Amino acid sequence: MSISLKGTLVLIGAGKMGGAMLEGWLKAGVDPRQVVALDPGPPPEVAALLKAKGIRHNPPLAEIRDAEVLLTAVKPQVMEDVLTPLRSLGASKPLILSIAAGKTIASFERHFGSDAAVIRTIPNTPAAVGRGITAMAANKNVSAAQMALAEQLLQSIGEVVRVENESLIDAATAVSGSGPAYVFYLTECLAAAAEAVGLPPDVAVKLARATVAGSGELMRSSGIDAATLRQNVTSPKGTTYEALQVLMADTGMKPLMIEAVKAAARRSRELAS
Repeated sequence: MSISLKGTLVLIGAGKMGGAMLEGWLKAGVDPRQVVALDPGPPPEVAALLKAKGIRHNPPLAEIRDAEVLLTAVKPQVMEDVLTPLRSLGASKPLILSIAAGKTIASFERHFGSDAAVIRTIPNTPAAVGRGITAMAANKNVSAAQMALAEQLLQSIGEVVRVENESLIDAATAVSGSGPAYVFYLTECLAAAAEAVGLPPDVAVKLARATVAGSGELMRSSGIDAATLRQNVTSPKGTTYEALQVLMADTGMKPLMIEAVKAAARRSRELAS
């Protein structure tokens, strides 16, 4: 993947996620001279990367006259305070690309105008190791070329999917945005179950972590759907079969997961209102 920019890519917020994206962009061939990072206190490893690559860090805003993309990677609760003094960057009609949860397209249009090209996304934490997935929704002002550029920038941290309706970002937040926490909790539960059948705590944790991580990698690399992979492990009337009778019962894992995701989507809508 090669990312080609005509103007300046302004990274607003160079924390863990912003830093991971920056590293991916540089690996994809982005010229460091075309990047500006705006962050009062990036983590030491990101600050070191900025210095090593000669990336402009917190320059006077008047020097940024050709902003092509403004990528906002700050916490939602400080977004309004951060964006207000940056409105002048909208003069070059850049693409506004947000990876902040809970901030609607309309909230960016209030800062940069109703004609601003805005894409709202929700990435997830596996982006830190290049295994993330990001859902994205755009307003009517985003061109095909801008959509393609956004996909390229986001692919630096994993896969990208488009959703046609912004309201579906709340659903994506509940599934992939919050989903890593569900998987981590599954790992905790599996380790607790291992202890319950007599395994020492350290062995229980090691078995649970390796099983969840390895199963995820098998699913990713094989391309085989989850149901088939499950069936491949399940022998008729065997040990896995017995366990699945509990997990797949009418009151088992599936209805519980549906309720959990519905609750997360509902909260996402509340936070965005």
